[in-house]
Amino acid sequence: MASDARLVSSVLIDKCKGSFEGLDSLVDVGGGTGTLAKAIADAFPHLDCTIFDLPHVVAGQQDSGNLKYVGGDMFKDVPVADAVLLKWILHDWNDDECLKILKRCKEAISNQEKVVMIKKKVMTVDMVVMDKEKVNDETMKLMETQMFFDMLMMVLQTGRERREEEWAKLFFAAGFSNYKITTILGLRSLIEVYP
Repeated sequence: MASDARLVSSVLIDKCKGSFEGLDSLVDVGGGTGTLAKAIADAFPHLDCTIFDLPHVVAGQQDSGNLKYVGGDMFKDVPVADAVLLKWILHDWNDDECLKILKRCKEAISNQEKVVMIKKKVMTVDMVVMDKEKVNDETMKLMETQMFFDMLMMVLQTGRERREEEWAKLFFAAGFSNYKITTILGLRSLIEVYP
């Protein structure tokens, strides 16, 4: 996961730099030892970054500069921030579990008292499965790979990969009002979800 985070962080920071503009704080939920959040904190030194993961995962990690570690359970609460980042998290969980996570994330970005208007959001890096109708000879292999990932999630976890309509249904059910999808790297997209 750390190697994957290094790759995703370089593309995310380069291709989606505007997604971080106007933010003062960000929580990386399920951020492990912090590979992605460290890269974001280095690229945006004004941004206070929190790595949030299970207590045993972040135990012994050292805060530094604009980066800190917090232990907890994303199903119970998420630290308050302008933005919440979930990389390869939601595809691990079924719809009911995703709804719980998304509701905690929405609470985290809604609980801040700020006078300045900030475009608060949840940012998820995940797969958006292609519609069969849009598949052609060039994209067939991409869709096959997506289907293999989907089977993997169903076998190893309770989750699955989702089409845009399935993502939208989850976001709206969790109380969000809008979303934007940006393909960033092969199978991965940055999905920005707004309260």
